[in-house]
Amino acid sequence: MKNVHIPEGYQQIMPYLILPDAAGFIAFIQKVFGGKEKHKEMRDEHIIRHAEIKIGENVIMLASSTEEYPPDTAALFIYVDDADEVYRKALNEGARSLQAPADRPYGRSAGVKDPFGNTWWITSVK
Repeated sequence: MKNVHIPEGYQQIMPYLILPDAAGFIAFIQKVFGGKEKHKEMRDEHIIRHAEIKIGENVIMLASSTEEYPPDTAALFIYVDDADEVYRKALNEGARSLQAPADRPYGRSAGVKDPFGNTWWITSVK
């Protein structure tokens, strides 16, 4: 793609998740990964029409699932400073372990399934 215009503060590819508990997911991302809410539009007092949460320099877009837009989750890979610490935080926030932290050829890595159905591969490289 030649000369693609990308708005400042966004990357060319962004995950877009549709979740039954979008508000809970935002809280999970804030507690586990230090995410910052960038934008949120509500359809009503309970349904998030569109939200954006930033982790480092990356944005994840998300919305509440509805009858028109059923849940659609993802598998995500994230680099962090300390995979062991982030793995523990994820478990403390209700994630289920898929793989305990271990040294791999590409770094220290762990896997969890968050309470919202997303898989996270958490990796640190020293």
